[in-house]
Amino acid sequence: MKSVAIKASSQNSTFKPILFLLFIAISSNAFAQKDGYWDKERATTKEIMVPARDRISIPTEDLPVGTTEIVYRITLLDKNQEMANSLVSLLKAIPDPTGVTQGSAGAVFLMSKISGDDKCTYSIFTSNENAKKYIADGKIDNACYSQAEPVSKDAKRLSVNKSSCLKEDISTIWFGFESKNWILSQKVVIEVVPWVDTKLSRGWNQDNKNEIISLCKTSTMAQKMANSDDFCVCILNKIMKQYRYDEFQKLLAVEKTKVYKDFGNSCYKDADISKNVFNDLRTQVASLIKAQKYNEAIPKLNTIVSEGKATALDYSSLGYCYILTKQYAKALKVLLEGEKLDDTELLVKLNLAHTYLVSDDYSAAKAIYKKYQTQNVTDSLSWIAKTKLDFAAFEKAGLPTKDFEKVLKLYN
Repeated sequence: MKSVAIKASSQNSTFKPILFLLFIAISSNAFAQKDGYWDKERATTKEIMVPARDRISIPTEDLPVGTTEIVYRITLLDKNQEMANSLVSLLKAIPDPTGVTQGSAGAVFLMSKISGDDKCTYSIFTSNENAKKYIADGKIDNACYSQAEPVSKDAKRLSVNKSSCLKEDISTIWFGFESKNWILSQKVVIEVVPWVDTKLSRGWNQDNKNEIISLCKTSTMAQKMANSDDFCVCILNKIMKQYRYDEFQKLLAVEKTKVYKDFGNSCYKDADISKNVFNDLRTQVASLIKAQKYNEAIPKLNTIVSEGKATALDYSSLGYCYILTKQYAKALKVLLEGEKLDDTELLVKLNLAHTYLVSDDYSAAKAIYKKYQTQNVTDSLSWIAKTKLDFAAFEKAGLPTKDFEKVLKLYN
């Protein structure tokens, strides 16, 4: 009885350090868990017989979308032996895949508590074609991983970032086994449990995201912008939040169009994106006016006005473009609106005077020209100098010039 007690005490003293190490591994991960889960529903557990001196390959169950890690365990059993614990049940205690390989505790925890005397080698393949080739010739050139030293048990973790066996778009991997028993068949238990990243499980990989971004950039809204990146990323984020990728793909074309339109309108109203959009439009307008493409500048300025984002300077530019395209009534309307917005903006006042002048209302124009002739329209450009520049542009555009000299004489 005494010897039995001593043996039990010895076992306990060995077991406690292992539990302690395991506790540390699990506890440290509790503070840095990845956003995901072990998918026990789609885990692979297969018990196979490998004929003596033969090779065989086994595919895993379909790996779920968003699989970024897998843990596998291989155990060779003698006849009538059974597994003490399934891999799934063991992984329940590890909240994060990195815990599998933290220190000796993770390794001890994953390894089978029992195994037979038989040994085998194994290799992992990313295609059925390569697995079949391995069965035929035993070559492991196309394996993404190979265990060349015969083992009776093994356990490892593979991740997308560190192993070519696992990629974002892969749905199955194949395990190839080669028996090292020359007389009897071997019983091999293969267990594979995937770790699913919650965010990636929605199916939005890099290619799928780029597909949405590319479509967005062809939209009417995006083409109004000099740089539509922020706008399209905003739409992408809203789509990803609302739909899984496969759900979005099942929408009818008209439904997708409505999704783009609704989310586009929402993103268009975002303060930062909106600010960039209208600044882009103003930059484009300035270039068009400089190139004397007034008819192309007008719709861009009207977009700013219709969205309620126009400043007095935007109204001034629009009025100027209307004058140069001989749309005097429209010029008068928008310039009066600009004047209401800011009665101190002299570029609006000057364009208003120009509108009266070319509309044959010299009296109204004269009052404005004389009132502000001693001021600057900008910090470095005088009212008089700007008048002369505008008259040169008007003359080139074929506007009525009969009163231009009368105005310039006012300044003398």
